[in-house]
Amino acid sequence: MAPPRKHDTDVILDAARALVLRDGPRAASVAAIAEASGAPVGTLYHRFGNRNGVLTEAWIRALDRFQSRVLAAAAAADPLAAAVGMTSAAVGFGRDCPDDAKLLLNLRPRDLLDGAPDTEFRDRLARMNEPLFAQLDRIANGLYGSAGPREIDAVSRAVVDLPYAALRRHAHDPELPEWLEADLAAAARTLLTAP
Repeated sequence: MAPPRKHDTDVILDAARALVLRDGPRAASVAAIAEASGAPVGTLYHRFGNRNGVLTEAWIRALDRFQSRVLAAAAAADPLAAAVGMTSAAVGFGRDCPDDAKLLLNLRPRDLLDGAPDTEFRDRLARMNEPLFAQLDRIANGLYGSAGPREIDAVSRAVVDLPYAALRRHAHDPELPEWLEADLAAAARTLLTAP
């Protein structure tokens, strides 16, 4: 059995995320992340390969946390309930994981990384997004009898665009308004059931 890791990966990724959010992506050098996390530079290189590896993992971790919540809500059998639940779950993620939400809302991988994201990253992201796209198709088929471009766009406006815009608007508030989930759920329901 391998010995336990001395430096917790989440502590390292939290430190990288904090540096990026506070001072911008260029501030998150391996040395700065090591100093902020208390992990030796060698540990970061061994575990993540380089600066891009650390920042990629911080961003992917945030995306995974977001998608886990949204996909859990999408499991509802009724397509309208699934869609409304996904909208509320997105806001819940912003409320419970504000720093992860700020990372995803404000920075794309190409903003964080030295150079463009590599093929491995793009493939990983595509695999992560497949279940989400499958749920959008399922909801569109369930609500409209088709998952064509117009139907997917209608679902995406309610499930993706609406919570994204609301979270961006409130990203720098000390806390999200307590009424936000209920308001967005009602708005999503209206959008999805409009003739």
